[in-house]
Amino acid sequence: MASREIITHSSDETIERGREIGAQLSPPALILLSGDLGAGKTTLTKGIASGLGAAQVDEVTSPTFTLVHKYEGRALVYHVDLYRIGDAHDLETLGLEDVFSEHAVVIVEWPEKLSLRTDWPVVRVHLEHISEDTRRIAISEEGGTRIRATTP
Repeated sequence: MASREIITHSSDETIERGREIGAQLSPPALILLSGDLGAGKTTLTKGIASGLGAAQVDEVTSPTFTLVHKYEGRALVYHVDLYRIGDAHDLETLGLEDVFSEHAVVIVEWPEKLSLRTDWPVVRVHLEHISEDTRRIAISEEGGTRIRATTP
């Protein structure tokens, strides 16, 4: 398993690093985003979806209340937020089994609540506040996915 660390100093820089990550991905892939509230998970997702050609940055919003957003362009991307999921029954109602039957990139916030298993390549990303604008982004890959760390 390869691992990398990136430090960003603004939302724009976090989006740009996400774009670089997205440009290196190909479906199917599962991206697991962890970190505290406000750590930058949705901001990074904006860049990943943009880098995959699935959506423009301003089209990507947090699915906190809708739980799942779907973006279609050059690639199919599902952005899933499990923050409000309380139990296995809540998770079942999302229909994620159907999502994993598609040729897509699935980005999951709060992945500790995800009980589904897949044989897809997995990228684990942990975002951490360093200061108000600075984030540490730790990336590890499993199952053949390779993300090259890029810094400005």
